[in-house]
Amino acid sequence: MLAPRFGQFSHLWIDLSQRIGLDVVIQDEEWGVGASPDRIEDALRADRTHAIKGVLIVHNETATGVTSDIAAVRRAIDAAAHPAMLYVDGVSSIASIDFRMDEWGVDLAVAGSQKGLMLPAGLGIVCAGPRALAAQKTARCTRVFFDFGDHIKANATGYFPYTPSLPMLYGLRESLNMLFEERLHRVFERHQVLAEGVRAAVKAWGLQLCAKEPKWYSNTVSAIMVPPGIDGADVVDSAFRRYNLALGAGLSKVAGKLFRFGHLGDLNDLMVLGALAGAEMAMRDVGIDIAMGSGVAAAQAHFRKTIMAKEKPPTEDERFAETHPEGVVHV
Repeated sequence: MLAPRFGQFSHLWIDLSQRIGLDVVIQDEEWGVGASPDRIEDALRADRTHAIKGVLIVHNETATGVTSDIAAVRRAIDAAAHPAMLYVDGVSSIASIDFRMDEWGVDLAVAGSQKGLMLPAGLGIVCAGPRALAAQKTARCTRVFFDFGDHIKANATGYFPYTPSLPMLYGLRESLNMLFEERLHRVFERHQVLAEGVRAAVKAWGLQLCAKEPKWYSNTVSAIMVPPGIDGADVVDSAFRRYNLALGAGLSKVAGKLFRFGHLGDLNDLMVLGALAGAEMAMRDVGIDIAMGSGVAAAQAHFRKTIMAKEKPPTEDERFAETHPEGVVHV
């Protein structure tokens, strides 16, 4: 496998691969940037024997607030004329950030129930393209609990190969209804508006994001660097202990250097403003010199300019046409 490593979750995917006996060619990147299509293309061009069977990309690296360009990675693989499959971790991107399985030539994508799908943690979700399904027939990777063969056989009659979590599946059905009712393009627009409001607040505070450039900015999570001499974990602790606000801590290489502010899922502008106010109080508690209300005011100004106009809810036919452009229902 070929795997860029630019955050804790790309690291964990590499660790998983190595634990099940795969050889992984690791491309280390600075934490704060994403996968490099150029480096991927160079590595695949150099692999003349096609020993590399797959490229592992984390679409949205939650630890650093960085989003990688999956379409550019696919173009890099194609430019190298390499048969490696493209595997994508979409845990914190799918249903929040635009993701195009077929258009981008993704062979296999994984997600979880706890992010854009707005459910408790507990469901692992996988989508496999034709090449991945063909490859699983001869693949020798260790697997028992989740074997595509078992699932395909059971799904043909409407069942699972083991006892499923029915309450989670009922919840998933309702989450999908909510997403399609709002319409996916509006979901992605809402996440961008909320993220830009948070980024406006960070700028007003005089702080920096972990993401090095705007092209890496994530629309689902912002990793906010704290000033030297401040422990980001103290911000998280104060926010939770004093204001009942759950912020994310820095992980691994960035532990203590930042705190993470999530802005995805069932969320609106007023909820974000409340969380920003709590974050401001927590930062002042631990000695970060920011002007109280400055970030909230910057986000308010952004939301007032960009608030999404109300639209007439789509009809059933319109909703079907958007989610199934080729007229095929995927079960």
